[in-house]
Amino acid sequence: MSDRQLSSSQSKTDFIPLPDSFFTQAVPKIQDLAELKVVLYVSYLILRKPERPYFVTYKELLSHELLATMGEETLRQALDSAVEHGTLLHSTVNIDGVLEDAYSLTVESRQPPAVNIFSLYEQNIGMITPMIAEELKEAEKLYPPQWIEEAFKEAVALNKRSWRYIARILERWASEGKDSGEYKRNIKKDDPDKYIKGKYGHLVKR
Repeated sequence: MSDRQLSSSQSKTDFIPLPDSFFTQAVPKIQDLAELKVVLYVSYLILRKPERPYFVTYKELLSHELLATMGEETLRQALDSAVEHGTLLHSTVNIDGVLEDAYSLTVESRQPPAVNIFSLYEQNIGMITPMIAEELKEAEKLYPPQWIEEAFKEAVALNKRSWRYIARILERWASEGKDSGEYKRNIKKDDPDKYIKGKYGHLVKR
């Protein structure tokens, strides 16, 4: 592997979550490449925002090089097509006294970005190995997103930046109850359902 390839493989990667409905409902309606680029880029800009508002203005879109190279006429046509096909929503917003065209995702997609366990790991611990990736996938199935985020925060606050420590936090919360501290002594260590029993079992996904 060359130095260039190694550097590329070790660079941080951000993940943008897209719901199933984006592929099952939005993508089939897209008619051409320009419209696809616009819808994907609007999704990217919205879903990477840490907080509201969950929309982007036409001015924001025009300021990005990839979309600006399309030309204003093509960009407008692509946006109009996406709105007509129901893959984007159009509105007019007042920003500092100026009315601007704004675009947001459809109802099925217009949710705040979900907690991404892989991004949390890369940002707080480091590069993900194949073995760690498998453990992260399993944890994502077992525990609620808010538990995962809070476990990372707790580990960072204590300067215990390791997946093993974070996994132990999650295991403890699942067995004892996250807030009560109550220990469920009837849960056996090798019980495959130990994380979905007890007072907080309804919070843990299979």
